[in-house]
Amino acid sequence: MKFHFFHLMPYPELPADLRDRYRSVWVDLPVKEVYDPVVGNRAYNEYLDELEYADAVGFDGICVNEHHQNGYGGMPSPNLMAAALARRTSSAKLVVLGNTVPLYNPPTRIAEEFAMLDVLSGGRLVAGMPLGSAMDTVYAMGQSPTTLREKYRESVELITRAWKADKPFAFNGKYTQLRYVNPWPRPLQDPHPPIWIPGTGSVETWSWCVDNDYLYAYLSFFGYQGAKKMMDGYWEVVAERGAEINPYSAGFVQTVAVADSDAHAEDLYSEAAAYFYNRCLYLYPGFVAPPGYMSAASMRKGIEGQMQQAAAMSPDLTWSEMIERGYIIAGHPDTVTERLDDLTTQLNVGQLMVLLHFGNLPGDRTIDNIGRFASEVAPKLRSKFSQYRDRWTPGATRSVAPAAVGSGR
Repeated sequence: MKFHFFHLMPYPELPADLRDRYRSVWVDLPVKEVYDPVVGNRAYNEYLDELEYADAVGFDGICVNEHHQNGYGGMPSPNLMAAALARRTSSAKLVVLGNTVPLYNPPTRIAEEFAMLDVLSGGRLVAGMPLGSAMDTVYAMGQSPTTLREKYRESVELITRAWKADKPFAFNGKYTQLRYVNPWPRPLQDPHPPIWIPGTGSVETWSWCVDNDYLYAYLSFFGYQGAKKMMDGYWEVVAERGAEINPYSAGFVQTVAVADSDAHAEDLYSEAAAYFYNRCLYLYPGFVAPPGYMSAASMRKGIEGQMQQAAAMSPDLTWSEMIERGYIIAGHPDTVTERLDDLTTQLNVGQLMVLLHFGNLPGDRTIDNIGRFASEVAPKLRSKFSQYRDRWTPGATRSVAPAAVGSGR
């Protein structure tokens, strides 16, 4: 199995009365009233320390992602974070989940910046290419929900073609027209880094991933019990198309909290968990699924995306409810290992992304959670799925040790 430390970089001091004063943590939460750049400075540096520590203790990957105008995920540019991490880490893959493709004009900007990251990191990049949430794309950045998916597919086609091309070419798409497509630099991985497609509830994404050999990453913070329907649907499409049912072609995000005992986990983590689920995931329902954003096929299948679940969530979710519903896997390392073993078996997922920082969890507690997971949980599951070959994470990389200050490098 592969283990990736997933970070959202949430704002750690959202007001306790957020729900009373504002209608949403996303899109229109007034930055002047809520955000303190001094707090942001401390948080960013603390979060980067956590990601670097995950590299040092042996995680296969460290994950960053893109969100806009919100207190839930503090990375409007994940490429900036990945660039900082490229110079301060040496072995973990840089899993950028991802660049929100429809927001780049022209999309060849993604081809260039991802290639830069791949070269800079010595070939450690995983290129995530999400459609993007409705909050990020439609409401924060003014994209049309009815044309978003078509624009997205065209853009991904352009990016991958640009990476594979031997010579400059012209591209005349519906949404992008370029006389010369010739992005510099080119990726170190040939023809390009592995492509991961984060999804939260579109059935068309399954067949698209299978047909293009992209990894399907189901991003949900609502546990594997509710995710099984989605992942079963994905594997059915894999089988229908005659592709290999390989666990490494699928990823899943799970919130995890490791402690001395199951009871001790509540003492350590319940406050941060409540902050995450009751504040960071506080969404105005009107922002979640504008007409045209979700496909007709997904609606017919009764798919409910992650953000729709968040918008409908009770504002008073308790620790015991989070545990019972599988939102959080917490407790003694043996408890965590057993439940993650069941999760990965039930979902047939070989790329596990673990949310070990959540909400306003303090840095020292996060570091302890990362270290204990790496030393007391991951080794017990490492050999699982070893009969399969992983084609979706970078292979051998050019290891470049971080330069010493004043070395002249």
